[in-house]
Amino acid sequence: MEGKSITIKIGMKRIRLTDIVLELENSSPNHKYQDLDIKLVGFICWKDRDISDGIDFSLVQTSILPRKWKAKGSLELNQEASNGITIIARSGKWGDLGCLHVDSSFKSTLPASAGSSKSGQGQRMETTHAGLHLALYWNVVEPEVTSKSFTVPNGDTEMLNTILSKISNVSSMPNAQTQDLSALSKAISAYKLAVGNFPDDHESLPDMLTKAISAYNKAIDLTPSGHQHLPAHWSNLGSSYQIRFQYLGHLSDLAEAISACQKAVELTPPGNPDLASYWSNLGCSYMTRFGCLGHLPDLAEAISDHQRAVELTPSGHPDLAGYCNNLGNSYMTRFQHLGYLSDLAEAISAHQTAVELTPPGHPNLASQWSNLGSTYMTRFQRLGHPPDLAKAISAHQKAVELTPSGHPQLTGYYSNLGNSYRTRFERLGHPPDLAEALTAHHKAVELTSSGHPDLPGYWANLANTLSTFFVVTHKPSTIAAAISAQENAIELTPFGDPKLTLLHENLGNSYFRLSQILGFHSQLQRSLFHYKQAASFDFASPSSRLKAAKSWANLTCNPNFKMSSQQVLEAFETVMNLLSLVAGLENTVQHRHQLLQDMSELPLQAAAVTCAIHYPNKALEWLEAGRCLVWTQMNCLRAPIDDLAQHDPALAQHFLDLSRSLECAAARDTSWQLEMALKEKMSLEKQTYAQLNMANEWNDLLKTIRTTVPGFHNFLRPSSYFDLIQHLPSSGYVVVINVHHIRCDAIVLVAGAGHPLHFQLPQLSWEKAKTYQQEFFMHLEQHALRMQRATTDALEDQKERAVKPHLKTKTIHGVLCGLWKDVVKPILAALDLLTPKASPSTELPRIWWCPTGPLAFLPLHAAGNYGTNLSCFESILDYAVSSYTPNIASLTNRVQNNSDIASDVSGLFLTSHPNALKQSPIPETLKEVQLVHDQVLEHGSRVQKVDGSDLTIAQSLEYMKAFSCIHLACHASQNLKEPLQSKFVFHKGPLSLSEIMQQNLKNADLAFLSACQTCTGGENLPDEAVHLAAGMLAAGYRRVVATMWSIKDLYAPDVAKDFYAYLLKHQSGTSGLDGSRSAYALHFAIQELRKRIGDSPDAILAWAPYVHFGL
Repeated sequence: MEGKSITIKIGMKRIRLTDIVLELENSSPNHKYQDLDIKLVGFICWKDRDISDGIDFSLVQTSILPRKWKAKGSLELNQEASNGITIIARSGKWGDLGCLHVDSSFKSTLPASAGSSKSGQGQRMETTHAGLHLALYWNVVEPEVTSKSFTVPNGDTEMLNTILSKISNVSSMPNAQTQDLSALSKAISAYKLAVGNFPDDHESLPDMLTKAISAYNKAIDLTPSGHQHLPAHWSNLGSSYQIRFQYLGHLSDLAEAISACQKAVELTPPGNPDLASYWSNLGCSYMTRFGCLGHLPDLAEAISDHQRAVELTPSGHPDLAGYCNNLGNSYMTRFQHLGYLSDLAEAISAHQTAVELTPPGHPNLASQWSNLGSTYMTRFQRLGHPPDLAKAISAHQKAVELTPSGHPQLTGYYSNLGNSYRTRFERLGHPPDLAEALTAHHKAVELTSSGHPDLPGYWANLANTLSTFFVVTHKPSTIAAAISAQENAIELTPFGDPKLTLLHENLGNSYFRLSQILGFHSQLQRSLFHYKQAASFDFASPSSRLKAAKSWANLTCNPNFKMSSQQVLEAFETVMNLLSLVAGLENTVQHRHQLLQDMSELPLQAAAVTCAIHYPNKALEWLEAGRCLVWTQMNCLRAPIDDLAQHDPALAQHFLDLSRSLECAAARDTSWQLEMALKEKMSLEKQTYAQLNMANEWNDLLKTIRTTVPGFHNFLRPSSYFDLIQHLPSSGYVVVINVHHIRCDAIVLVAGAGHPLHFQLPQLSWEKAKTYQQEFFMHLEQHALRMQRATTDALEDQKERAVKPHLKTKTIHGVLCGLWKDVVKPILAALDLLTPKASPSTELPRIWWCPTGPLAFLPLHAAGNYGTNLSCFESILDYAVSSYTPNIASLTNRVQNNSDIASDVSGLFLTSHPNALKQSPIPETLKEVQLVHDQVLEHGSRVQKVDGSDLTIAQSLEYMKAFSCIHLACHASQNLKEPLQSKFVFHKGPLSLSEIMQQNLKNADLAFLSACQTCTGGENLPDEAVHLAAGMLAAGYRRVVATMWSIKDLYAPDVAKDFYAYLLKHQSGTSGLDGSRSAYALHFAIQELRKRIGDSPDAILAWAPYVHFGL
């Protein structure tokens, strides 16, 4: 490599420091530090572009008690150009012990020490060991003039390394808990700036950083490959870029910082003691970029890097606490963005470790306590466990107690403590807590200088506490004070800061409260303005914007605030657009369901409001956009791309491959335990990171398709009403029933009709529907026909297929009669379907039910008046053939893509599992499968039966690909916490829904799930259809026979036999099996069972669980 030279010039006007004394304070004769050999090292941090050589001083001990050392010689420096000096105390035995930065005024922060010059200046050092207290004293001599310059010879890397070490005080930021004073010396100027001790006049620092960057680049050029200093040069270069980014805000510097830090990691061999610090620096760089751009892959990479730093650091290492703190912060950040409870648990664990590893008296201990308190408070706000709140307050109190008056971090600790007290007041109502909160927040504001970046947050926290105080006092002056504080916070917050969303939302809340007292319309207008502002900031997270948008939409419905239809539609349009962004493809299916639990009512509210203002078309669009969101996303990943392939085959194949990979990643098992080994957690992080990258790439590819391929500008966008009605079934009715507190409506779609039939259901209310659901569930649970609410697995101890002897009750008749009178009969009347069919051969019309809210759990297909008075007897089964669909798109997609099944795949695969491990015996499954097999075989259709004892999970998946239809007679288990881990219980293990969904079942037609509770769903997500039947539709099956509650093993064979008898009778002569008339086949089978056992409550519980989904 060709060498280069550097000429360095030293400033002209100089100042001299003399009588430099180092003192070990509060020492005793037996103190462990008494035998240290200490020498003083100083180097200068220049202003402008001047760089000076560091000067080493040897020390002579001048006193035993207290221990003092005096430096030999004096220190000269450039007074005009200097930003001060950095001094490090070193011991030959202990290494670097302490450091300090003295600004260019060289003024004392300590009184002169006894025995030192009374006119001298002094300052305490930051030290590396608890109990070690060092101070430096000096005298100042009048300035004199001198000059000096020197040149690094061409290719002299050793001299260049020496010079670089002298300017490294501006080249990198220290970790929060570093004990390596060599690293501290490289960052002391930036460190002091961060804690408020650096002079405000530092505008030339970016120029100095540029000089440092240039020097490190030259060092890299001059250092041969494999040299031991090369990784350090790359690391220092990255740190310099990162600090310059913090001053100038150029994203290119941040990209260079990450690149350089990555190079340092790559060049450092395993086992090198510096490798952990390089990983930590890389993680900090990614965290910085995430804070700027919000790209989730950067956050995942930061967590992974910090994990590596912790993993590589041995127990007892002084840097370990800092690495744990960084890891905890990164986990906490991801929890705040994605809501993973596992991340919150990891954050608490990491911060607890950081506190435990930080010795008493250490300057970072207060911040460690503060971080721990914040994580406890966050968990309390999420889960509501009182011990977390107590721990949060205790931790924040310790942070305040450990921080001296005047410390720049004290204001933040006061603010955090105030938030904790306010939260406890809101929980327990103790007035002293509210008073403590107000005091703490006032102190945070009063002690913070104007222009400090944290001041807006302190104003906001004070405003929140004043708002809470207003709830207690109802004094207009209190809420007015809150508004004033919130306006201060907004005024001081720069545009583009994501916190503006929350600030505007809170201000909107305050104006709304004020309007309730004063009754002024203008206050509502201001509230509306701030809600709308908060929801419109595209630089904020979708979840925070959605919260504000909900407030905006709710206000447009306020009866005291008359809004036009267009204003109402605009607000709810914003809500619905944000809803899909909150639960995006970067999350696993499990986590998307968790995110949607608190938002499941929004689509129903939006639909109810739009129905009230006579926009049923828009109501349907929003129900489609907001319900079954996860399954809709899955359908997008399975979208046919034949048309796209004609335009661009390579682009289409790339999209297809990426969609399949993303679908598999979304269905992966994310089981996590806090006790997992770090390597296992890192493996999960790698999977998360890969999924984030795939989601980003998929979204970018989608944009490319929409913007570059002609005619594809709406590719995979939410369907408009007119798109939805293009592919309705050619006959029959699709009935959407929206249930909300505001009102209940039915919207009916019919092929060929341009507009929907819309009418209100005046006899139905949300409260009534919820009562029906609760009564029905109670009835099923009393009869052991449904999982108890606290149970996630199917009942395992039943002698029949999850059925026990039961109590006698007529509740079921009452519920079904209520559904008939309030819901089903009014709909049939509006469709003119209450006329009895002309003859037994007349085919009944089909109805696809799409209920929402509590109705999603109720058997509309069995609604009727089953009383003893035959003259009043009525049932839906006499007027229509019922099917269900999770949403309209699930049905229309199957109509649109209802291509012929390949002849070599058409057929039926059957399997029974009567004696699965840890499950009750269900012997009738053997009879059931044998009967069906013989029927199909006799008909001449393709069929394959495999006994459960001979079938592996892998083989079952292969049979699903080889046969268009499947019949599974077994136990089933629904997992409400992790829906994709719901499973069919086979002899040789469970077959999970996630495993099925990862298969490419392009010829899937009919799935008959002769198992218990395969379409029960979860009460927390009624509109997400979180059950096995919907999962099988999402996996590709066109139609599914499932069960709403547990079925009787006794009757299952008869239902299956009659079902296939009807289906085979209506086959078109093919040697395969066509499931297109499966809805009629199930209707026939149920009617046959009714003829045999009747309509008593017990009988209804036997025939009514069977339901049909899909075409």
